[in-house]
Amino acid sequence: MPRDLLVGNGSFLVAFDAQYRLADLYYPHVGLENHVGERFRFGVWTDDAVTWIEDDRWQRTLTYLRETIVTDVRCHSDSLGLRLRCNDAVDSERDVYIRKIVIKNLRGEARRIKLFFHQGLDLYGGTSGETAMFDPDSRSIIHYKSKRYFLINAGVDAKIGVDEYACGRSGIGGSEGTWRDAEDGVLSMNAIQQGAVDSTIGVPVDLDANGSATVYYWMCAGKRYGDVRELDRYVREETPARILSRTGSLWYTWVNKSGEDLSDLPEEIIELYRRSLLIVETQCDHDGGIVAATDSDIEWGHNDHYAYIWPRDAALVSDAMGRAGFPEVARRFLTFARDTISNDGYFLHKYTPDGALAPSWSPWVRNGKKQLPIQEDETALTVWLLARHYERTRDLEFVRASYKRLVIQPADFMCAYRDEATGLPLPSFDIWEERQGVFTFTASAVCAGLEAAASLVNLFNEQERHAKYTKAAADIRDAMVRHLWLDDENRFARGLVINDDHLTIDRTIDASVFATFFLGVFPAESALVEETMRAVREKLWVQTEIGGVARYEADAYQKTADADAVPGNPWLICTLWLAEHAIARATSVAELQSALDLVRWARSKARPSLVLPEQVHPHTGAALSVAPFTWSHAQVISVVRGYLDALRFLRRHDGEIAARATEKISPANVVDKPGPVS
Repeated sequence: MPRDLLVGNGSFLVAFDAQYRLADLYYPHVGLENHVGERFRFGVWTDDAVTWIEDDRWQRTLTYLRETIVTDVRCHSDSLGLRLRCNDAVDSERDVYIRKIVIKNLRGEARRIKLFFHQGLDLYGGTSGETAMFDPDSRSIIHYKSKRYFLINAGVDAKIGVDEYACGRSGIGGSEGTWRDAEDGVLSMNAIQQGAVDSTIGVPVDLDANGSATVYYWMCAGKRYGDVRELDRYVREETPARILSRTGSLWYTWVNKSGEDLSDLPEEIIELYRRSLLIVETQCDHDGGIVAATDSDIEWGHNDHYAYIWPRDAALVSDAMGRAGFPEVARRFLTFARDTISNDGYFLHKYTPDGALAPSWSPWVRNGKKQLPIQEDETALTVWLLARHYERTRDLEFVRASYKRLVIQPADFMCAYRDEATGLPLPSFDIWEERQGVFTFTASAVCAGLEAAASLVNLFNEQERHAKYTKAAADIRDAMVRHLWLDDENRFARGLVINDDHLTIDRTIDASVFATFFLGVFPAESALVEETMRAVREKLWVQTEIGGVARYEADAYQKTADADAVPGNPWLICTLWLAEHAIARATSVAELQSALDLVRWARSKARPSLVLPEQVHPHTGAALSVAPFTWSHAQVISVVRGYLDALRFLRRHDGEIAARATEKISPANVVDKPGPVS
């Protein structure tokens, strides 16, 4: 189930499902330590019954306040005679989550209702060893376990503190949880419970006839009792209303800080672009990691989640944010990368947000022989990112600080990790983490990474290294034409795959071949690229009313039973790679239109909150896998930046388009240049 709303500050992230239930709560890292055991319930006691917010009697609309990371949730029930408007936010500086609820009485009579808030916390992701207690000093509920404390409090008007509560067992011995205790309207007032626990608080509200009232609910996260008590005092003194207002203003200012005129874009695309910037920011940890997705529901059928850092994804996301005017995202990630890369100059599969090695399915042994379980593109693209970050910021001191770890060691590794017979990189795992071999995407990334390294060592006049890396990149480019080009089909193959310890050609049409032009290995308008991308368009476009591009032919990942007639599920990133090509090869403003059409397609697959999934159902368009998928949002940003750069270039150089058509886009030639990257 998608996460329609997320609010966070880089260390405390709260996410809601489509029914407005709090479904994920991460602390102290984005993506690390999900403390939700059971979805938090939120309900209203009226007419002698509790109606939880997921009940069909509520009509819900989940969106954000415009250009902020503050939610705007509207819940309406004619049968209950109530309308709720809720705003959720996490303070930008402190680990405090706040919800504001404005309750409107739709009946012409005064009445008393009660709001119930249930906390289904499993601290550290475990189901035992936790305590839930009423704290009389703060008049709040506190959950704690080892060095994790969460304080829950509420207030109506000037009255602050919890007067009705229940702390109890959950999921053990037939106990469903304290939310069941709320269903008669009266909580047990049990003040403490340990083990597998949850808690519920009740907040009575008096409503005048056709009147309104405002309730605030907040949660403070910390590592000690004193931490959460201090945060609770901060909320009381600052007031929840001021914190919400300031948080909304900060995000509005942040997303508009460039002051850029976006009037060349349709309003619907401006809205998606800015929402994508904000969503990406929620997935960026304060220590620099960029998480692929924080939607934990993928665990149900996947045996794990996406709340990890893949250096490839993070490099491409960082680059898109840098192009949009947010270079600090790249700097933080590159700092994270500098601390996590191996001393031998390569990244392993993926990492946790605190920089530890994450779980992996890539083996260290194949047929009894040791191998490196890497995706070499992840190493290459991080070097590529560093060069592009320098081109934008001219931060030479940062390059110096990263020089050995993120330039010399990985570039030397990439030079050495090649097949002497072919000139191509040695086998590694592909972009999709499904097969081993030598792939067009990986070879393109390594070529771009070595060219980036050459440009960086040139800053320090290291001519021997410059020549070495430049030659290695040229050799890989030539080897791609010799070994990965299919003369009979006039396109690049997916790659060479390992079959009984031998490499054999894999003719599968794979959308990831877009890297040949996107990373500047071959010009977008060259016959090599044109014919390759034509095959992607013709063979991977999903021929249903939904449309979109599959990853590759016969893609079975997340495949549904009624999808036999399509090459695979439509992926947003793959579809938007066609937009990148349209932009890169455009020689007129009119030729850019198809790129905008593909962004509109992506927007049509968004949730009402403009959260984008990884992929969609080929017949219904419903979100599949995770949502939001950070890379999907970054790809929107990348396409919008490419479109604007190309549009402005074409307008400036009207009559000189032929010159643009012959320009080569590479990491060393990207400043104020249009095309696939800029």
